[in-house]
Amino acid sequence: METQFSNAGNETKPKGFAFLSFLRDLVITLLLWGYFIFGFILFFSPFYLIAFVCAPIREAAIQCLNSLFYNGFFILVRLLMPGVGLHIDPKVKGLENCIIVCNHVSYLDPLMMIALFRRHKTIVKATFFKVPVFGWVLRAAGYIPSMPKGRMAGLMVKQIKTLASFLETGGVLFVFPEGTRNRNAGKGVLALHSGVFKIARLCRSPINVLVIRNTDKLFTPGRFLFHTDFSGTISVELAGTIQPDYDKENVSTAGLMEQAGTILNKKQRISPWAHQTDRP
Repeated sequence: METQFSNAGNETKPKGFAFLSFLRDLVITLLLWGYFIFGFILFFSPFYLIAFVCAPIREAAIQCLNSLFYNGFFILVRLLMPGVGLHIDPKVKGLENCIIVCNHVSYLDPLMMIALFRRHKTIVKATFFKVPVFGWVLRAAGYIPSMPKGRMAGLMVKQIKTLASFLETGGVLFVFPEGTRNRNAGKGVLALHSGVFKIARLCRSPINVLVIRNTDKLFTPGRFLFHTDFSGTISVELAGTIQPDYDKENVSTAGLMEQAGTILNKKQRISPWAHQTDRP
């Protein structure tokens, strides 16, 4: 009887903990997603409206507001989940005048990149530009639609034409060349898309390769809820820099892709921050 009772207890106890864990995940997830609605409406919308009507500074102002907005999101993440640490490589914080390519393991990755860089642009799925309010923010920030058709094609051409001057004046373009989230993080990158490397050649820009770690452990692809019991460090590291001599004819798109893929594969396999929490 004791054995049966013990076994029953062992079966019941995990179920109870599982329910409490699910409940905590649900509540914190709703609070975080609520930030996107209520935080925007209550705290940020007046500043976005001011930026929209100030045409000369609109693009830079919207980019800055986006960065501040997502910084607020990650501050809330750390307040609600004290076990989550954040380590940003000091070399990453100083990046400018360049194109950034990065691995992609979670929906949180682009939010992290926007939070890190006040002056930034990125490539976004063209369908998002059609979403009310969100699409207006994307356009105003100077983001670039991917694989556009119709009017979106004109917008892409317009943004590409001004990109070189944007980079020269301190901006960064960040892109996830895998094109989608990699569900096998740490086991190698997916095949890279060539678009961003063609842009790098067009703008004659250096390429900095970054590695993001552990965002997938906090917010896993295919799961609506955050893993609120995650205790570890989300890190962003500079894995390497590609500084091509664009005056040489042998600088090819394929060569840039190969270099970036090699750097990502080598750096992504080992994480010095996987099992510790850094609270700078």
